Amino acid sequence: MNKEEHPFPSTGDIARLVHYIQNEWPGLSRGLRQVAEAVCDVKLGEAGSQGCPIYISRSEDLPRVQRIFEKSLSSGQMTTLRLKVLPSDPARIDEHGLLFLPGRYVVPGGRFNEMYGWDSYFIALGLLRQGRVAMARAIADQCLYQVEHYGTVLTANRTYYLTRSHPPFLGRLVLAVYRASGDLVWLKRTLPLLEKFYYYWTVPPHLVSGMNLSRYYDFAQGPAPEVALGEVDEHGRNHYERLRLNLAAGGEYVQDASDFLDPETGALTTHAYHADRSMRESGFDVSGRFGFANLDVLDIMPACLNTLLWRLEVDIAKVRAFLDATASLNVWQERAHQRAAAINEHLWDEEAGLFYDFDGRSGRRRAYPFATTFWPLWAGFATREQAAKVVARLPDFEAAGGLLTSLHPSGCQWDKPFGWAPLNYLAVMGLHRYGYRHEARRIARRFVTLVVSEFRRTGMLFEKYDLEGMTSDVTGKIQFGYPTNEPGFGWTNALTMELLDYLGCLGDLDTEQTFTSKITLPPRTLQATA
Repeated sequence: MNKEEHPFPSTGDIARLVHYIQNEWPGLSRGLRQVAEAVCDVKLGEAGSQGCPIYISRSEDLPRVQRIFEKSLSSGQMTTLRLKVLPSDPARIDEHGLLFLPGRYVVPGGRFNEMYGWDSYFIALGLLRQGRVAMARAIADQCLYQVEHYGTVLTANRTYYLTRSHPPFLGRLVLAVYRASGDLVWLKRTLPLLEKFYYYWTVPPHLVSGMNLSRYYDFAQGPAPEVALGEVDEHGRNHYERLRLNLAAGGEYVQDASDFLDPETGALTTHAYHADRSMRESGFDVSGRFGFANLDVLDIMPACLNTLLWRLEVDIAKVRAFLDATASLNVWQERAHQRAAAINEHLWDEEAGLFYDFDGRSGRRRAYPFATTFWPLWAGFATREQAAKVVARLPDFEAAGGLLTSLHPSGCQWDKPFGWAPLNYLAVMGLHRYGYRHEARRIARRFVTLVVSEFRRTGMLFEKYDLEGMTSDVTGKIQFGYPTNEPGFGWTNALTMELLDYLGCLGDLDTEQTFTSKITLPPRTLQATA
């Protein structure tokens, strides 16, 4: 593995990158005025590219929503608008479409032309870094609207995502916006929705009874429409067909195919489709972390999810403290204490020095080193001793371009040799929190170097990178899931800004001749994760 230090980008290259990111936000922004663009969904093939209907919640007022659109759109635009009310059962939706959101949001880019759950937290951090507090707050408001009207922060605002959520960063998002705005009235409005969102994750079937730990779980069955139609390789085979062929062949990393293939027909089982859907709630679609192509996910209590739920419990306590709503403050602190005990008992591996996921079926930790082992450091959950042991394993995860997602080359995009902006950012912040500043800066420098060098070569930022090959070119490297590398890209844009700021690279950029507009930076928000 090539771990050599590559030359750090010049100030001019960084300035050009930052200028590009600043100018990308409008193109990635959606709202009522961009509804004609927002309804298009290339993941659904030709039908989606023609424009889909817009659905509103049954708890919404259809005439009110129509009036909202009338204020934003011309009469000609209104004639092409198709508004529908969601049926009580998502399974009865006969034509998939966009879910109504009343305000502005930012999409990742490429094939992802909708508002994604955990992407939105990272995008908001980048917007706050550039002083765009109103836009970051609008993103938080759309997440809260989803909790109120659709039951949770969805994977994204499309009808085929109504049955699953995304990694729960909502508490972090709310507090980041509050710290930037200081609006206590707004913060008070968020509290009941934060608590509603918390309960989505902490009752069955997400809660695993008797363990005080949660899992990912999709409430629907059958093939996911966006996968069946949108994750097709050069041979015309979708993700499910590739899964079926690999399982039937007993390919590498396949331990037991009996749960996933019908022995008589050779078709994928109902359980296989349900597991595939549930894996997508995790955001890690696809890896080998939860078994082959993550198909064992329903048996797994993940380190990422339970670390985030511990953080959410602490964050709800913080919100209550800000509001002087101390009546149940001890309840939330006790919940966090109990979850910490469960994580330490089931997910911390003292011998390996890593936080692992717990496999409820086998009754033991799954020894699959993954970059989420750094999340307890980012969250502030880990003890000093645990942090030291995790940091001792840092060299295993390092590559020339930053922090590898895992140590296993499984043919999946969320595994080695790939790296992602959120995983690098969270690791850097975690290392910094526990005093490992040199290591944090090294990871940040490596990832930023790769992003800037590929921007110089391609003129774009991407959702993921090959950290060993020091490239954004993933051609022929991804066997499962969608085989492309999407440009745009919301969270890479945002977190590259965060890492550049962490490295102290943004202070004098507004004097560069390459800029046509001045950067306005708010005070550093490094401790937004605190």
